[in-house]
Amino acid sequence: MEDPRSSSSVDVDKGFAIAFVVLLIVFLVVMIFRCAKLVKNPYEASSPTTEPSLS
Repeated sequence: MEDPRSSSSVDVDKGFAIAFVVLLIVFLVVMIFRCAKLVKNPYEASSPTTEPSLS
């Protein structure tokens, strides 16, 4: 028989790894959409608070 403490720690480690991978995928998807928006229209995507407009 296995020690129940060791099997639960493996499950916790696996859970942290899965959560990290899911968060990484979500972050990458958000970055892809932001970069696509910037490439599509760079002037509209930039924040007006960081760069004052000339007009």
